[in-house]
Amino acid sequence: MTTVEELYKTLDQRRRPEDVAEMIIELLEDKISKHEHTILEKAAQGSLKRSVFGYTSMLETFGQAIGAEKQIHKAIEIFRISEGEKTDYNNAENIEAFLNQISPLIQKSVGQNDFRSDRLNKIQRKEAGLDLSKRNYNKKWRLLKRIEKRLSQFIHESQKIEFQKIAKHGLSHTIHPEDFTEDLNTACFIAYFNARSGLRNTFTNQSQERPFDEICEVLFNRCKETPEKTNWLAVSYIYTSEEVLQHLTDEQKGALLGRWTDILQEIAAFLGELWDQNDINRKTMAVKAGNDSTTWNNTAGAWNKARDNWMNLIYALGMEYILEDISFGKVMRLMAADVIAWHLSGGGKLDPNTEVWNRLPLPWEVFQEKEFCNKKMIVEACRKADIDPEKSGWIAPRTHQVSPFKPTPELVHGVTVSNPFLASVLRKNKYFSGKI
Repeated sequence: MTTVEELYKTLDQRRRPEDVAEMIIELLEDKISKHEHTILEKAAQGSLKRSVFGYTSMLETFGQAIGAEKQIHKAIEIFRISEGEKTDYNNAENIEAFLNQISPLIQKSVGQNDFRSDRLNKIQRKEAGLDLSKRNYNKKWRLLKRIEKRLSQFIHESQKIEFQKIAKHGLSHTIHPEDFTEDLNTACFIAYFNARSGLRNTFTNQSQERPFDEICEVLFNRCKETPEKTNWLAVSYIYTSEEVLQHLTDEQKGALLGRWTDILQEIAAFLGELWDQNDINRKTMAVKAGNDSTTWNNTAGAWNKARDNWMNLIYALGMEYILEDISFGKVMRLMAADVIAWHLSGGGKLDPNTEVWNRLPLPWEVFQEKEFCNKKMIVEACRKADIDPEKSGWIAPRTHQVSPFKPTPELVHGVTVSNPFLASVLRKNKYFSGKI
């Protein structure tokens, strides 16, 4: 595998920025200036390749939903059918196709899973030409029901993981290989910014680190130096700044706006379900027993990321007048009560964004046209919370800032641990609560 192919693989992973910077130096070694090399070295010197131990305690991949391969292989055995070509049953379409193919063999309708009313009795089995004992028939019927349940779970888990990826890096994991490798400067910027965007949140009473750092700036400047070669559409999948969007045609921007609108629609439906399932304290957004904070925060992050991109495109197309008729706010993440207490003890107060959130209708219900909200209402809510509605990103694209590079810390549930081996031991022995 070439270095650029390895770099492409990182788009769907959670590789440390230091390791991605190491690959970039290898790719651009004879193409970058001394200054650019010095900036990149700030990160690359901390790569696992250069480390004595070459080890990190943190997972470098996102989670993966488990399909129905185990259940389907059992069904193939019990139904005594020939599988033919090897099929990937970690794929919703293939699982659904299998069910549609096999269910008619016992006259079962997909989706009809009531054990009392949806099974065939002895007379019905005989009329359908099924020469099966009650025990054999029930065994096959139950197995197909389990496969349908697994399919539903797989779709749900896949959606959760997809939203987690969107929350971190937008649509970069959907970029096609040929678009990524078309231009080396494009590939390097996307890969490094993707790695920075995928960093985990740290346990702190301060704001989180912004992903666009000084190394991003150096790599982005290289893209701007040769704008005719840069694949700006690919860049826009992860970075929809005004500088990027001005290089797209209105048709490209319109298609991208449509895609983000579809994503918002999917997230809105998911948020509505989560809101109904979790008894969330909307006033404080403090986690309490029974809240699925991991799923909520990942989905809230996906909403906010999709909303930011939607907002950027609205302004880029000169369509901000839409906000006078409909505008939906951000979704607040759940916060651990001890972090809130820590923040208050340091002289701070509840995040004023939470106050805006409480003054406005639930944003997914506005998007679904169940509630009404527009720009005027958001501006007024921000004014009462003493927040600048534009600079804070409530009604306009976020303001751009460049962060200094900081080494990636080893974390156990957000808490910094100096040694990666120690971090893995602490995690294994459950010294910190929460999920990995």
